[in-house]
Amino acid sequence: MVQSLLLLLLLTVSTVPASADEDAFIGVNIGTDLSDMPSPTQVVALLKAQNIRHIRLYDADRAMLLALANTGIRVTVSVPNDELLGIGQSNATAANWVSHNVLAHVPATNITAIAVGSEVLTTVSNAAPILVSAMKFIQSALVASNLDSQIKVSTPHSSSIILDSFPPSQAFFNRTWDPVMVPLLKFLQSTGSYLMLNVYPYYDYMQSNGVIPLDYALFRPLPPNKEAVDANTLLHYTNVFDAIVDAAYFSMSYLNFTNVPVVVTESGWPSKGESSEPGATVDNANTYNSNLIRHVLNNTGTPKHPGIAVSTYIYELYNEDLRPGPVSEKNWGLFDASGMPVYILTLTGSGTVLANDTTNQTYCVARDGADPKMLQAALDWACGPGKVDCSPLLQGKPCYEPDNVIAHSTYAFDAYYHRMAMADGTCNFNGVASITTTDPSHGSCKFPGSDGRNSTFVNGTTLAPSSNSTASSCSSRYYYYGDAFVRSTVIVVLLLNAVFL
Repeated sequence: MVQSLLLLLLLTVSTVPASADEDAFIGVNIGTDLSDMPSPTQVVALLKAQNIRHIRLYDADRAMLLALANTGIRVTVSVPNDELLGIGQSNATAANWVSHNVLAHVPATNITAIAVGSEVLTTVSNAAPILVSAMKFIQSALVASNLDSQIKVSTPHSSSIILDSFPPSQAFFNRTWDPVMVPLLKFLQSTGSYLMLNVYPYYDYMQSNGVIPLDYALFRPLPPNKEAVDANTLLHYTNVFDAIVDAAYFSMSYLNFTNVPVVVTESGWPSKGESSEPGATVDNANTYNSNLIRHVLNNTGTPKHPGIAVSTYIYELYNEDLRPGPVSEKNWGLFDASGMPVYILTLTGSGTVLANDTTNQTYCVARDGADPKMLQAALDWACGPGKVDCSPLLQGKPCYEPDNVIAHSTYAFDAYYHRMAMADGTCNFNGVASITTTDPSHGSCKFPGSDGRNSTFVNGTTLAPSSNSTASSCSSRYYYYGDAFVRSTVIVVLLLNAVFL
């Protein structure tokens, strides 16, 4: 049974790029390197169940395009890299490709874009000289069929073609590719198309050797003093994704193109990795994709172009067990081959993409490696002003063991999270909590939300954990005064502005 889940001062004046779509959208890439690849009808059933209205295919598979007919789903088809040379050298070959892979399916199948190759400049550089020719030949075939206004032509680029990407205002495309990028951008501008860019903060984080904080890669809230600031523009960046997109905008502007929008054709986070890939976890994948979807659908835009849509395709629909490389390469999917979600996205309030938010199956837990003192402070608050019923943590009660601050704060965090109906921002606690789909219940200690049930909480007087607990006693009480908590015994003002919410 398919489960639902709720499942984009160097320039004082710049031309704002037009949105590639009226509103930002979230799409999904569909790879096929699975040992048990679902049938096209099964794939389409999953897409419809999850209300996924935009997809990108890595080819133009006939069976898939037939299954998508009359669904209204907006489809990007692709010219595979191994067909690029032929199409780029022959107008007739390009016209034949369009005839067989596009004309044969429209209008029943809603094809809206053609991706000509994938990361050609960085993966098949021998095809780079004919890339723009291939795009022009494909465009000519669309014009001849009066489909050029309905179907846009572009090509996805790896973000690695951008050099010195931070600060964004100093970023530029690898000059080696100027003979390709200049005519390519002219083509995109003249046809009203967009720059396709693959953006992977996961790789930036992994390759930074600790320079890029995990929170910055995952869209987690940052205090103002932790935000990255572009010294040239004084723009503040709170996440890697926005910084890369703006680096692309600045790179285009240095080539005098200021009105070509960006669409992110791939972005995501792996849910599993090898020991050398500690960032590849279910919680991190859930956090990144949930925050990415909210960020895009809120039409947040970027610091350089606030409010301008950055539509984005998540990589990817399925885990691809046949992909070569490390474990992480096989675990970027939102679903396994059976259509079961790898994790439940936490998307309350972000719209209808990826259907319903099954938040009854999510829990708020203490983050791995969190500072014990911060956990203790958060626990004290949850059991005090947070009005969580912490009586199950009393000695002799079901959730007393294990008697440590991690276990006790996990219970308190989850209790508060469910008491607040799992609303956005209620599982943060100044960065020491995170959402998981793994039920933390153990033995007779049942956590709120376990088995899909929300517990009932008393909003009046609540009990703090036992003072006999050396790790998690609430003997120090906090009283709430506006935006700060004052410790009654030490008279210290904690200037944490909405710290735990």
